[in-house]
Amino acid sequence: MNAPVPPHRQFPAPPEAFAALDALMARGRAFLGARWALMGGAMSWVSERNLVAALSNAGAFGVIAGGSMEPARLEEEIAATQALTDKPFGVNLITLHPRLPELVRVCLAAKVSHIVFAGGIPPGGAIRLARDGGARVICFAPALVLARRLIRSGADALVIEGSEAGGHIGPVSLNVLAQEILPEIREVPVFVAGGIGRGEAILAYLEMGAAGAQLGTRFVCATESIAHPRFKRAFIRAAARDALPSVQLDPRFPVIPVRALQNEGTRRFVEHQAEVLRRFRAGELTKEAAQLEIEHFWAGALRRAVIEGDVEHGSLMAGQSVGMVTREQSAAAIIGELVGQAAHAVALRRGMIPT
Repeated sequence: MNAPVPPHRQFPAPPEAFAALDALMARGRAFLGARWALMGGAMSWVSERNLVAALSNAGAFGVIAGGSMEPARLEEEIAATQALTDKPFGVNLITLHPRLPELVRVCLAAKVSHIVFAGGIPPGGAIRLARDGGARVICFAPALVLARRLIRSGADALVIEGSEAGGHIGPVSLNVLAQEILPEIREVPVFVAGGIGRGEAILAYLEMGAAGAQLGTRFVCATESIAHPRFKRAFIRAAARDALPSVQLDPRFPVIPVRALQNEGTRRFVEHQAEVLRRFRAGELTKEAAQLEIEHFWAGALRRAVIEGDVEHGSLMAGQSVGMVTREQSAAAIIGELVGQAAHAVALRRGMIPT
């Protein structure tokens, strides 16, 4: 395992630069209860106890990917994470989960400090349940009007995630979302996400008004990540242009865009869609049946890639920052690198060190 490298040794910056960075992160740090206002993105099968605890122990804020977990499984994962860290961490819950209230109650019973609702606009009842139980609520806001609506519904903080991110994505880049939302939303902390791989970018968004940043792809190749070695090698070898969104062949059958590294599986998905469309047009399938066949193509594909190492046919969900993943490092070393880059950039901008 790589030993964590102090940020100032990697990227020279005086104490004043780190103090300035602390000030820019103050609101996010206070909200998360972490040393740095850096959230780990919740990645199914990757963001489990080992990586989550490693991130929180290293001064960031780990987040468990609840995904499709049932209540008993989530309870087990939270307890296992708490056994590895006494630092704060959060749990990401998918709003469409049929047992969402029960999952919220599991988090509250375990004294989880922050609940992140993802995958859609959370029901007002779920937000109230979480807040009444003492948890802080974080929601994803894909547009300014929805950001305001979520705040009215009780969200304590927001994440704005651009289309550069891995996995399921929206249509707008972080660059545009940040310009639209950061100057307008001051009531709650706003964290930025999508395509972030270096500290200089984090600093730029902090200076625009962000409270902190969320990163996922950058942590896939942490030594503490349980992702299969072949999965990690695919990330290390990839360039930004290899992480592309999935293709929709017919507007009658919407495909939620998923950004992933291209492989035989993504190529087969296009062929699968074409075959399903042919059968629909021939009257062999109803529209509903055709849509289900398209949606079910990727069932289990992410687990096959992350856990089993099937990088040819599994799903290699990755953000465009994958090109900045160049080697396996400990979570602490990655965080040290990000913080060091940000502090070094502060020092350069403020004339604390010579250019």
